[in-house]
Amino acid sequence: MSDHEARLRADVRTLGDLLGQSLVRQSDQSLLDLVEQVRLAVRESEIDLDVTSLISNLPTERKMQLARAFTTYFNLANVAEQVHRSRSPHGEWISRAMTRIKEGLNAALFTETELKEWISHLQIRPVFTAHPTEAARRSVLSKLKTVSTLLEEEPSDRRDERLAEMIDLLWQTDELRLDRPEPIDEATNALYYLDDLFRSTVPGVLDDFTRELRTIGIELSPTSTPLRFGSWIGGDRDGNPHVTDKVTAQAIVLQMGHAIRVTLEALDEIRQALSVSQRLVGVSDRVKESVARDLERLPEIEARFRRINVEEPYRLKATAIRHRLLLTQRRHAESSGHEEGRDYASTKELLEDLMMIYESLMEHRGELIAKGALQRAIRTISAFGLTHAILDIREHSGALRLFMAEAGIEDPERLAATDLDHLLRNHLSVDRGRLSERSTQTLATFEVIKRSLDSFEPAAIESYIISMTE
Repeated sequence: MSDHEARLRADVRTLGDLLGQSLVRQSDQSLLDLVEQVRLAVRESEIDLDVTSLISNLPTERKMQLARAFTTYFNLANVAEQVHRSRSPHGEWISRAMTRIKEGLNAALFTETELKEWISHLQIRPVFTAHPTEAARRSVLSKLKTVSTLLEEEPSDRRDERLAEMIDLLWQTDELRLDRPEPIDEATNALYYLDDLFRSTVPGVLDDFTRELRTIGIELSPTSTPLRFGSWIGGDRDGNPHVTDKVTAQAIVLQMGHAIRVTLEALDEIRQALSVSQRLVGVSDRVKESVARDLERLPEIEARFRRINVEEPYRLKATAIRHRLLLTQRRHAESSGHEEGRDYASTKELLEDLMMIYESLMEHRGELIAKGALQRAIRTISAFGLTHAILDIREHSGALRLFMAEAGIEDPERLAATDLDHLLRNHLSVDRGRLSERSTQTLATFEVIKRSLDSFEPAAIESYIISMTE
């Protein structure tokens, strides 16, 4: 047995023992005895009539406790298994992929030029959905994440006490929601995972991917997007009748609020790190001129920062970026207009500012600095953007046919795509009095899409998916 496997078994054993102690604390010894009786009996035979009879004769409350005990155990065991997998070298799967690519190059299955072209167009996009059968609450999942974090530590009494605390909390937390969550609740839950991916997982994955590409002679641009995220939550009108135009608008603002929040966290790390003094090393004229413009356009920047960072232009630039992000956040919340040079109209503008710092560092003996925390932040921000995820809108084809019929668009199936696009744009100003309630809602959704693309950025919404087409 390898050390990894031994550690996994030890973790599962520890979690099982702590769960047993929790069952006694939260109920009594007889519940633990019952769990052990069922566990041992099932291990001996897949179908045990005595066990079936035993369980069927239990009071309903005891059956529920028994089911919860096994559910909790399997949840804990799954967490231990996930931690076990993470203990293997972080980029191992990427290394295996690169080995296959090298073999392909050596066998002349493709050329280096072709490979670079493919990599430049590579984009993997996991899409978040809110399936109605998803019953796990964020309260439960967050506690299981804490268990995962604790298992990464070396065994100790302090660690086991915290694990016991989490297991007691899991037992006292209802796994099921009393009501089906509203679409905005579902969007908030998805953002919990997106925030966590931004902070913990994606920077390392992109770092590993970049490092492995270098082994085959490919240097990935910091702003490349081999990974992006998408979401249907708040945009899937066909899958959830409660998704209205207002819900879609709320979901977009909510996503952007979270995106800016985690981007600010990453920026604060950069600002803290970039203590480079222009008295000791050169800085590009472009950065100096940009900082001067920022200080003029952003009187909100405190005099204290202007004074203490006067010889640290990268820190001043990062401070200006921070203020522009805060103003962008306010603009989104208030649905106000873009102010040139004071907030950001798009992720592209933000990345241009960050790349300005990156390029200046690269030009002035700061390659290791540029390719450290700054490059990780640029890659991560490129992956998420100021939208966090690209929202897809999904609508049933019947709703579109009804809208076009009521708007006076004849035979839309026979129109070329460009003609249909032109007609739809013109009919966004159609008289609402001519439309049914369903078509009014379809029109309102188009208007939300237009406002979002105009007010935020093209990446806010990318696809309009028509389901059940013929």
